Amino acid sequence: MELKFKVFAYVAKPVHEVFEAVADPEKLSRYFTTGGAKGRLQEGAAVTWDFHDFPGAFPVWVKKVVTDERIELEWKANEPGEENVPEYRNTVTFDFTPTDDDRTKVEIAEEGWRDTPGGLKASYGNCMGWSQMVAALKMWLEHGINMREGMYK
Repeated sequence: MELKFKVFAYVAKPVHEVFEAVADPEKLSRYFTTGGAKGRLQEGAAVTWDFHDFPGAFPVWVKKVVTDERIELEWKANEPGEENVPEYRNTVTFDFTPTDDDRTKVEIAEEGWRDTPGGLKASYGNCMGWSQMVAALKMWLEHGINMREGMYK
């Protein structure tokens, strides 16, 4: 079985504003990377994301950026409970689609886990995390609320 998923939400803001809320590290740190993001999501960049509730900076490698349309990145796969797993990366893709009523559909997909119990568990955890991220993006852009703060701790 191929372990992958896609989540989405509609954000009542223009596509450029939504794209920048993900690509700009200062904006991303206001609602998602609560420990701080370092580096803009631009093609070829290696950036870090840190979360207060999951201490330690995560390296993120940006593979492709099409302004206001798509961001493709990779980060280390995680398989909780699995031992002696060689390091490998998953692919995360953000797609931004403008709607006729000046909203933006944001889709986030992740794939690449090994088909193991640990890979399955990790995929479920990341699906929850990306669902929460897109909800946090919506709340922050539309209402100025950081809903991630205290979410996991």
